[in-house]
Amino acid sequence: MTGATAVVRTAVRAGVSVCFANPGTTELDVVRAFDDTPGARAILCLFEGVCTGAADGYARMADVPGMTLLHLGAGLGNGVANLHNARKARSRVVNIVGDHDVDHIPHNSPLTSDIKGIARPVSDWVRSAETAEDVSADMAAAIEAVSGPACGVATLVAPADILRNEGGVASAVLRENGRSPVFGDVDAVVDALRVGPEVALVLSGRALTEDGLVAGARVAEATGCGLMHDGASRIERGAGLPIIHGFPGTAASATEHMASVRTVVLAGAEPPVTFFKWPGEPSSRLPVGVEVLTLATPVQDVVAALLAAADAVGAGPTVTRTVALDVPSPPTGELNVESAGRAIAAALPEGAIVANESITSGGPFGSHSRACPRHTMLSTGGGSIGWALPQATGAAVACPDRPVLALSGDGGAMYTIQALWTQAREGLNVTNIIWANREYAILRGSLRRFGVDPIEGASASLTDLRSPDIDWVHLARSMGVPGSRPETAEATYDAVARAISEPGPHLIEVVV
Repeated sequence: MTGATAVVRTAVRAGVSVCFANPGTTELDVVRAFDDTPGARAILCLFEGVCTGAADGYARMADVPGMTLLHLGAGLGNGVANLHNARKARSRVVNIVGDHDVDHIPHNSPLTSDIKGIARPVSDWVRSAETAEDVSADMAAAIEAVSGPACGVATLVAPADILRNEGGVASAVLRENGRSPVFGDVDAVVDALRVGPEVALVLSGRALTEDGLVAGARVAEATGCGLMHDGASRIERGAGLPIIHGFPGTAASATEHMASVRTVVLAGAEPPVTFFKWPGEPSSRLPVGVEVLTLATPVQDVVAALLAAADAVGAGPTVTRTVALDVPSPPTGELNVESAGRAIAAALPEGAIVANESITSGGPFGSHSRACPRHTMLSTGGGSIGWALPQATGAAVACPDRPVLALSGDGGAMYTIQALWTQAREGLNVTNIIWANREYAILRGSLRRFGVDPIEGASASLTDLRSPDIDWVHLARSMGVPGSRPETAEATYDAVARAISEPGPHLIEVVV
């Protein structure tokens, strides 16, 4: 057995059977190993950022690590942005990155680079394999490193001759990672929670699964504390689930809306901070003087911690205050951000997965969909754009029986538009909705905060996506994906409903 075959068989034994791949010459033995390994599935992506984003989406929805196969440091570098998102979201991703033959590396050929140096900023675990006999154990260690509550990204660098050589033996994944799954001092936190309205219980990470939300809501109903979420890289939403509110986005809004709050209890959440540091504004989003307590850190078993807290406060076994079903009626008339968001929400089916990267246009959809049928909402975690289309691709592979929507701005979608090709080739049920405002609207908004108005010159040129306009419908069709550009609110609803009901991928350009 070659080292490459041992690596792939080790992964499949551990349940890591799907690989999003963009291989090169140094990875061809791994490509051959997929043919030799029953149960392994390799999916070609035409850009490494699609590989890494799709592996992230697959991992979030399958709850097992997503795997990538990347070509040397250059290929890994192309995938770094979505590995950053995966790591910030604490998603489970294992990268296999090929390297030159060991005796060729010192010759500094054109594609030689510091692969581990590229990997470290976006990986929680990095190792370079040294022998064909041990490379499968290295793969097992990579999977183990991301399989516990801490999750994260692991990168295994494998020289081509080690993958090619005989002597490999498939290894078993024997343990979860060594970080403790236990949590903090529940008794101390429970004393604070009993104060009630002066406390906000803030959930994140796995606390936003159904089990976590219900446990948190039981605590809130028993104590009267507020229930909030922050940093929701994945959250279950919709009718029948507990009522929960997002943590305010700035310190000023937190001070305004949380005037009575004296204590914030974190359950799987980090202390809330601003996305960027604006002049004259604090980095923290917490109101001044608020005490912060931690029930469970992001690397601890937050659901178990919430269940323990619910028991300690004598919470009832069920939740009484839940979201009532309230589907918006399909809109009519002019197409704009508000009516388009309502149209998408009106068409949203039960069980949908929404990869939401609509940074400046998605507010109305978020509001209108809050009381729609049960669905899963995914967000970047790390803020690097070009995430939604690959994320939706991986989610659709993980959950082929669930409809998947990708909501993306036109600027972000152009980073990883190659995801459409993979969706078409694999026949994935993804409805890609592109908000086409023909500009980097988030940057124009930031310029205005700095007092730049009117926006002209270089500020206009470097934030404008016109001249030429991107023809999203023809771009999608060139990759095998049917595309449409509805011009009214009712036509948008019809296009979204039709795309969701038909098999395979679709693209809808919403010009706003």
